[in-house]
This record gives sequence, structure tokens and C-alpha cells, in this order.
Amino acid sequence: MKLGVNIDHIATVREARKTDEPDPIKGALIAQDAGADQITFHLREDRRHIQDEDVIRLRCAIKKIPLNMEMAPTEEMKKIAIDIKPERVTLVPEKREEITTEGGLDVYSMKDYLKQYISELKENGISVALFIDPDEKQIDASVETGADAVELHTGEYANAFSDTEKKKELERLKRAAVYAKDKGLKVFAGHGLTYTNVQPVAAIMEIEELNIGHSIIANSIFMGLDEAVRLMKRLMLQARGEL
Repeated sequence: MKLGVNIDHIATVREARKTDEPDPIKGALIAQDAGADQITFHLREDRRHIQDEDVIRLRCAIKKIPLNMEMAPTEEMKKIAIDIKPERVTLVPEKREEITTEGGLDVYSMKDYLKQYISELKENGISVALFIDPDEKQIDASVETGADAVELHTGEYANAFSDTEKKKELERLKRAAVYAKDKGLKVFAGHGLTYTNVQPVAAIMEIEELNIGHSIIANSIFMGLDEAVRLMKRLMLQARGEL
């Protein structure tokens, strides 16, 4: 199982003081050396954390592992992606007022628009994933757009209060993962995953990659980023019986 480390919140700390530290590119390199399989970043339209200069520097620095650019499906973001050519783009919904991404992209309602949008990205050698809720209708629509993969939104699972609700959401993720893989899509997952809740999701064999940011960056304050990445990867591999 692969771990994509999202470095956005290193930049969040930097932007709190509008200074030059901590440097998200330095964090990306530490994560790479600690065993991350991919570096993920979200260039938001309001530039609340990652900045355009960061994107250019990341593309120059990260060569050993893939770079995954999360972005809203806008013309501005498409032009940036085609210019820097990350190995993958993950299309996500985006609202200016949200604290973090709230739910998956409604692929079903915008699939005609996304077909052309995704086609242009793929013509430029960029793999495309869609960040969606674990829903069969959204998976079917994702197939129609020509996307290579879906990333299942794990937020409802992560935010579940009761064991019953958590079990229900986990089963929903399992069903969606099986369905998406049967449809020929690669299956990833992420959002709200932590050291305490990651293993049941990591144990879903159809999911081949998890993208995790906030929990790793938050815990790096206490244990250092190198160990924070290594511990998350270790927990994931243990859940799969790969360690």
C-alpha cells in the first residue's frame, strides 16, 4: 500500500506569519526520504497555504516519487497543471468559505464538462483522479469521464461518533472500493485519516493508496516529520499484513 503525504499544512503554518518558514519543499523532501510514495499538495484558488512559487519549487525538487496536485476543475488550474506537469492531478470540489474540503466532487452533474477537461490533462501526460464520495453513481460517472482513478472521501468515516456509525461508513467504503476496482478504476482514499483510525481503511485490499496530510503534519510537531511519516506508513503496512 502506498502513502501520499500532503504537505499543505506546513505552508499553513508559514502563511500564519507570512514568512519563509517552515518551508513545505523541505518538508516534502523529508517525507520522500522517510518513505512517502507520493507528495500531494492542494493549490487552492484563494492561495490560503500552497503558493504558486511553491508549486514550481516542488516540481523542481521532487523527482524520485510522483507529485500529485489537488485542484478545483477550473481553467486557471488546468493551465498551471499542464505547465508544471505533475504525475497526477486529483480534481476536488472547492468552496472559498470551507475550512477543508467538504465531501466529494459531484462528477455525475458535471461529467460532460469533465470529459473534455480530463482529456486535455491526459493528452499532456497527466494521470487524473477524481475525489468522490463512496457512491456507485459517482463511480459510474467517473468511468464515463475517462478518469484513471477515484479517491474515496473518508471524511464521513473519520467523523463518525459511534462505533455503529463508523462500521456503517467503513462498509460503505469497502463496497465502493470493490465496485470502482471492478469498473477498471484505480482506487485511492483519504480525508480525516489519523494514526488511530487509518488501519481499518488501509485493510481494504482494493484501496492501493492513502493520501494523508493534517494528522502527519500535526504529529510532526511532537515526533518530527521523518518519524511521523514512518509511523503512518508502518501502521498502514501492518493493517495489510505487509510488514
